[in-house]
Amino acid sequence: MGRFSVPMLGFLLLCFLAAVTEATYIKYKDPKQPLGARIRDLMSRMTLAEKIGQMTQIERAVATPDVMKQFFIGSVLSGGGSVPAPKATAETWVNMVNGLQKGALSTRLGIPMIYGIDAVHGHNNVYKATIFPHNVGLGVTRQVCQLFCELVLIKYFVQSMWDPALVKKIGDATALEVRATGIPYVFAPCIAVCRDPRWGRCYESYSEDHKIVQAMTEIIPGLQGDLPANSKKGVPFVAGKKKVAACAKHYVGDGGTTKGINENNTVINLNGLLSIHMPAYYNSISKGVATVMVSYSSWNGKKMHANHELVTGFLKNKLKFRGFVISDWEGIDRITAPPHANYSYSVQAGVSAGIDMVMVPNNYKEFIDDLTDQVKKNIIPMSRIDDAVKRILRVKFVMGLFDSPLADTSLVNQLGSQEHRELAREAVRKSLVLLKNGEAADKPLLPLPKKASKILVAGSHADNLGYQCGGWTITWQGLGGNDLTAGSTILHAVSNTVDPTTQVVFNENPDANFVKSNKFSYAIVVVGEQPYAETYGDSLNLTISEPGLSTITNVCGAVKCVVVVISGRPVVIQPYLAQIDALVAAWLPGTEGQGVADVLFGDYGFTGKLARTWFKTVDQLPMNVGDPHYDPLFPFGFGLTTKPTKGN
Repeated sequence: MGRFSVPMLGFLLLCFLAAVTEATYIKYKDPKQPLGARIRDLMSRMTLAEKIGQMTQIERAVATPDVMKQFFIGSVLSGGGSVPAPKATAETWVNMVNGLQKGALSTRLGIPMIYGIDAVHGHNNVYKATIFPHNVGLGVTRQVCQLFCELVLIKYFVQSMWDPALVKKIGDATALEVRATGIPYVFAPCIAVCRDPRWGRCYESYSEDHKIVQAMTEIIPGLQGDLPANSKKGVPFVAGKKKVAACAKHYVGDGGTTKGINENNTVINLNGLLSIHMPAYYNSISKGVATVMVSYSSWNGKKMHANHELVTGFLKNKLKFRGFVISDWEGIDRITAPPHANYSYSVQAGVSAGIDMVMVPNNYKEFIDDLTDQVKKNIIPMSRIDDAVKRILRVKFVMGLFDSPLADTSLVNQLGSQEHRELAREAVRKSLVLLKNGEAADKPLLPLPKKASKILVAGSHADNLGYQCGGWTITWQGLGGNDLTAGSTILHAVSNTVDPTTQVVFNENPDANFVKSNKFSYAIVVVGEQPYAETYGDSLNLTISEPGLSTITNVCGAVKCVVVVISGRPVVIQPYLAQIDALVAAWLPGTEGQGVADVLFGDYGFTGKLARTWFKTVDQLPMNVGDPHYDPLFPFGFGLTTKPTKGN
């Protein structure tokens, strides 16, 4: 038997170690590798089943660690009201998300899933989260300057830009609260341009004017972080574990449907689509938005979920969007009428149009089977699957999900923090629009005196936190009552603000005799719409919910009154305007009702300006600023102002 020399043994040992190292080194798992190299390496290892799994998003209710592993699921979501337990804590959410994530990580390649949730006015699905004003209110938050310009002897009132810095702060706070629950992805912001308030989603829109909506896309760097200098156009960006991937929605034209009917047809020429409904997508993509959600609606009869020209041709190819495109809930099902009538066709049409991730959300086996069959039969080319998976992986790598896939509880104290509630309170103050203040400018009712013998607070919305928050709060449609989450009602805020000697009497719907006999110094009447979301909010009459109108009549006919309207859009108010002394549009202010009292009683002044036209009658609709038939009750940009009166 021959002998090996010591140098030879050393050489062989080095070769063995090098071979082992080479065999165990996996390029896509190496954070030092370039992004493109990691994506290419991972995709070269993936089977068709693993790729289609990445394209599949399922609902939390049908997700288990075993399902994640068996079907290589790429994403999970919580729909409106879908929670791990009633009034679940942040820790409960983290544990639930991590449990599903561990199922995803246990697959052959260990590709992490991405968990998404609707966080459209704060982390609105979660108990005790800060609920910010809905977008309809944030659109009016402008920094106003009193500048008058002389031009041909005519004075022009010039307004400065809106307040995108505030919206960016709200995005930052929302990201922290979402991450506190272990979730890295939000289906926000909605950048619809609502052109008809009869639409049930109008409160999700910042304005009827695309310029305001464009300005408010500043919420995206709030959610995701500021895009680094010299970033390539269209490349998604998420700045670490305190930020979330955002989703610009709903692409495109969702706010322009005929008569405001949800998921309906937007009839407009290409120039109109590009000049009104598309501009905010330019801004969103330039700010590195990670994902775009397709609209249920149609453009000139063509379903957006099947519109290859606009999804692939325009969004991906022309605008150079490099994140992933996601469907809406059962969005591909609704390509056919009735929905799901020909699911195989819907899968083909939706994926071929350019949708990368499909929010299935429940019948995932059917989706996976149909898509697999179509790829194997070359109905859908493998190149389309690879494009989708590359985009999904790009977002996951950019977010750091591969390097840090599991959430921890280090941010749980951010949920509903006092700092965030103060920010929401500021947003409420700035979102209020004063539409009327006394019968004459020299006899204003507002600001109200804090010291009075006895005041009345009335109305169905005065002591109802759920009504105050509106839809998409804890549940999809929203709830009435005060036990759905933590916050301050307007009644509580009034009682907390007035002088201790002032007697505050609350009567939700008093009759006229009660009001007259009590000799109130003044009354605050808070009425409006009950909560709704999406199609359930479509309305052809836009009236204040009863008994709101009778409350206005009974109270304002007997005592000086300020009416505060809680609504997701302008509503019919003209017939009652004469008997109202002061009128405030408060929109859907969220949990921090104290912000309303701050301004009513003069601690802060009214500054908000209408970002929507307030119509006289619904027969005028649709009516937007610049229309030939423009004859509003209160025009776009209108809003009276007051000055703070500290110590009144």
